Amino acid sequence: MKTTYSTRKTATDTASVETVNETGTHHRESIMTPVKKEARRPQKQTKAIVAVVGLGYVGLPLAIAADAYGYDVIGFDIDPAKISKLAARDVDFLSEEESAAFDDSLLRITANEAVLREADIAIICVPTPVSNDHTPDLVPLRSASVLVGRNLKKGALVVVESTVNPGACEAVAIPVIESVSGFTAGRDFFFAHCPERINPGDGFYNVENIPRVVGGIDDESAERAETFYRSIMSADVMRMNGIKEAEAVKMVENSFRDINIAFVNELAMAFSKAGIDIVNVIHGAETKPFGFMPHYPGCGVGGHCIPVDPYYLITYGRENGFTHRLLMTARNINNGMPHHTVGIAAKALREKGKKMRGARIALLGLAYKRDIGDMRESPALVIRDELAARGATVRSFDPYVPKESTVESIEDALSGADALVIATDHSMFRGISPSLLLKHGVSVVVDGRNCLSKALFESEGIWYRGIGR
Repeated sequence: MKTTYSTRKTATDTASVETVNETGTHHRESIMTPVKKEARRPQKQTKAIVAVVGLGYVGLPLAIAADAYGYDVIGFDIDPAKISKLAARDVDFLSEEESAAFDDSLLRITANEAVLREADIAIICVPTPVSNDHTPDLVPLRSASVLVGRNLKKGALVVVESTVNPGACEAVAIPVIESVSGFTAGRDFFFAHCPERINPGDGFYNVENIPRVVGGIDDESAERAETFYRSIMSADVMRMNGIKEAEAVKMVENSFRDINIAFVNELAMAFSKAGIDIVNVIHGAETKPFGFMPHYPGCGVGGHCIPVDPYYLITYGRENGFTHRLLMTARNINNGMPHHTVGIAAKALREKGKKMRGARIALLGLAYKRDIGDMRESPALVIRDELAARGATVRSFDPYVPKESTVESIEDALSGADALVIATDHSMFRGISPSLLLKHGVSVVVDGRNCLSKALFESEGIWYRGIGR
């Protein structure tokens, strides 16, 4: 059962019970309770002009959804090459449903900032990365705030969707907008924060059916933001007590996951020394129907949220005289998993009488997550680079990232390889059989995502090594 962006069709919302692993994959156990979307959202109001600033994984789906619900939407980005591709409807990170809606949309795609002056609602969806020293990089937010500020219409609503630490909107975005525009927030324009929630590659959850939270600089700002999001969504919108609470929600969500992933990664490293299979243990633990949420170990944490957001909270705590020891420990553990995975491969090769230097390694997967081409913060890239630094010849293949792959197929990667390392559990890789490895003389597999059957490969005489298995 799928939802649709079209306002001309009957649509449904669907609830499910899920768990989440380290790559962000949702494991749904039940899908129930269809509810007519028309009963969940308010009637479409007077047509307003919405400008979405930043047309990446967050901004573009949001712009498409707003267009489908009858808003006049301007999609703005500073990258001319991206604008050219988007204007031609050439994009590779949307779902099939989103792509179809994009093709049918009336979206105005532009790099001309003057068009932003038309906007009744301006939504900032720019990246908020971390620098090499893991401190927040708010340069994109500042730049976007300047653009919005110098083209701001009096009485407009500004919403920041970019993920930021508590206090960032009031310390950075609002002062910049006020300085450039000459307006005062809460008097001349309205301001709210609605942290993005998106899960690239998820065929079920999308910008329309994921519940959201909003916080405003004042009650009217929060009300206006809530009204807008309810008008383009079938899911609920919760109003927080101010902007800082809304900012903190996103920090808590992803830090929660990072900590739990670090917990099972540490258990995996400990249990492997005792001959205990961590995956079987987790399956056993999840038979308890309450008080336990399964997370799974892996070769590292990737994407733009989980490996990044905790650093925003760590920095915010430090600036306010508090040290997040648990968050820092979790980050150190998860950052070390690519190195741990390479160590597993080196040990397996030694046990087979081979050295890492001079070894030929087939590396499958470069993206951070199953069945998408997103390489942001991907642990696979760290694994690739460390293997090469240790003197191995790496032949990499990822069907979703062909330009970064060194070979064109799984068989090309396996040909002549001494060992296989799986860094991304793409569906294509999950179907690899022992016979395929034996065909190419590969007798060692390091399964960085625990996506293959350990028993099956070992029964065929292949040395299988997983993360905690």
